[in-house]
Amino acid sequence: MIDAGQDSQRYPAGAMTTPGGQPTCVSVVMPVLNEERHLREAVARVLEQDLDGDLELVLALGPSTDRTDAVAGELAAADPRVRLVRNPSGSTPSALNAAVAASSHPVIARVDGHAVLPAHYLRTALALLEQTGADNVGGIMDAQGLTHVERAVAAAMRSRLGVGSAPFHTGGEAGPAETVYLGVFRRSALDRVGGYDEHFARAQDWEMNHRIRSSGGTVWFTPELRVTYRPRADLRALARQYFQYGRWRRAVARHHPGTMSARYLAPPALTVALLGSVLISPWLPLAVLLAAGYLGALVVGSLLIEPGLPWRSRALLPPVLAVMHLSWGVGFLTSRVEGPA
Repeated sequence: MIDAGQDSQRYPAGAMTTPGGQPTCVSVVMPVLNEERHLREAVARVLEQDLDGDLELVLALGPSTDRTDAVAGELAAADPRVRLVRNPSGSTPSALNAAVAASSHPVIARVDGHAVLPAHYLRTALALLEQTGADNVGGIMDAQGLTHVERAVAAAMRSRLGVGSAPFHTGGEAGPAETVYLGVFRRSALDRVGGYDEHFARAQDWEMNHRIRSSGGTVWFTPELRVTYRPRADLRALARQYFQYGRWRRAVARHHPGTMSARYLAPPALTVALLGSVLISPWLPLAVLLAAGYLGALVVGSLLIEPGLPWRSRALLPPVLAVMHLSWGVGFLTSRVEGPA
């Protein structure tokens, strides 16, 4: 977690302008690890924002194994608004806290190294912070793939069959929410709750938004803030991602009792039902019925998801959905990680 620094003291709590009345300025913070493929696009979209006030972008560099650091260095050399800080642990919450500590403006926007902002994103977010009085505003993770596998993953991530009814995945009406994708925060809110909890390698956004809400703040969802997200490129990477999601969502639930919902329990319940029936006996009618029923639901559901999806991507939807469901379920069921004491 972070401590309130001297930079945050320059702005009164909730202030949306500088003391001199100048247009609001924004610090964008971006955790970066193995983002060689997407980093240039993500950074370009930040620097092209339609914004009246000053903008700075702080990249927190983890121990990448590709050319990410070289690309980041080139971007920083080309534009003085880009600054670099180190994140030796490679963890996302540590990166975010390091970038926030190195930033200087009263509004903090979290952006990922594989996210593509629309040109109006920050301007819209600033207006919504002012209009709603919220501590954090955000919108939809609009997954968009480039390859057939990525398109299948993206379609699954935009569907209720893939991710349930979370508004930041599937959309909905504007209003208070549990969490949002990314987020544009008042620095005063981050200071109030101590920033991101570095115990949580995943689910750190949900966990911090929970603390913001518990402290009396508001997290505001709006479909106006739609950000393009580049999904994982293969099923192995997708399985790792969703295994970690399940693993850390259970850790958050242990630390914040009463925050678990049926949506989060569905994947582990499905996993127990399928694996349990097979372990009892793969030839029993119940095991065959459950497996066949699940496969049938995946096939039918895949036919109904996004009519315009290319057939090659649609053919990949059943295995993509199965990987998402079962990886999340196994991660949840086998989770032994604990939150802070």
